[in-house]
Amino acid sequence: MKRIRGISEIINNYDHLILDQWGVMHNGEEGFKTAINCVNKLYDKKINLIIISNSSKRKNLTKKKLANLGFNPNHFSEVMTSGEMIWQSLFLKKNDFSKKLKNNCYYINNKSIKKNDFITGLENYNFVKEIDDADFILACDLSTNKKTIEYIPLLRKALKKNLLFVCANPDYESLSKNNKLEICMGTIAELYKSLGGNIVLLGKPKIDIYVESTKNIKKINKKRILAIGDSIHHDIKGANSFGIDSVLITSGIHRSNFDNKNPNWNNDLNKLKNFNIKPTFLCSKFQL
Repeated sequence: MKRIRGISEIINNYDHLILDQWGVMHNGEEGFKTAINCVNKLYDKKINLIIISNSSKRKNLTKKKLANLGFNPNHFSEVMTSGEMIWQSLFLKKNDFSKKLKNNCYYINNKSIKKNDFITGLENYNFVKEIDDADFILACDLSTNKKTIEYIPLLRKALKKNLLFVCANPDYESLSKNNKLEICMGTIAELYKSLGGNIVLLGKPKIDIYVESTKNIKKINKKRILAIGDSIHHDIKGANSFGIDSVLITSGIHRSNFDNKNPNWNNDLNKLKNFNIKPTFLCSKFQL
């Protein structure tokens, strides 16, 4: 494993970059200046830039928001989200799990159904108010300030009915604008799984989203593809499963495991070593 100061040290070895968003490119509110500069320079070098995000949002909304964050949306040949993967599966019933689903859906989200764009186009499903009436759960985003433990009564009811938990955001946590870690829906999905429930994920680290995001690349040479992310469990594990090199950005959600400027995988603070999921490179920030 090699520690690098910036992407410029290794970019000549790659033609395609798969980028994570939160913690790498931005914090949800504003783009990181070093990341904006890096994207602009890489685009000028004719590097093919792809975003793969575990956001529950549809891809078009995600792409539009890039401009508000300081990025040029046209610099990216593909922007794929786990939410888009789930939406397409539900709409087209193209996966094994979605082909078997009945119509009654219990929807977990931080917005009311009337104000949420995600379910637009999914009118074939009946969105019920009570978990007892549901055939499956569609889980997107957590309610603000609601703790993980508060979901246990709901999950126990779902478990009794053997409901499938369809998770549109597999991330366990994300980094907020205030540099605080916030729990994501992937944590609730894993909790349900630990209780004995069945879950479905199509985002990172599942290989499905990598295949979908790179399908327009002619004559794929995986040795020339590099993934950049800040999550061992999603970005790095996903890259390893897909068979490509990866860079772990150490200033993101795992920042407590590394020195700010000189990250070292073998330091005593690094608890990530216990998971046996290794990146190809370490870098403190997404920068040139």
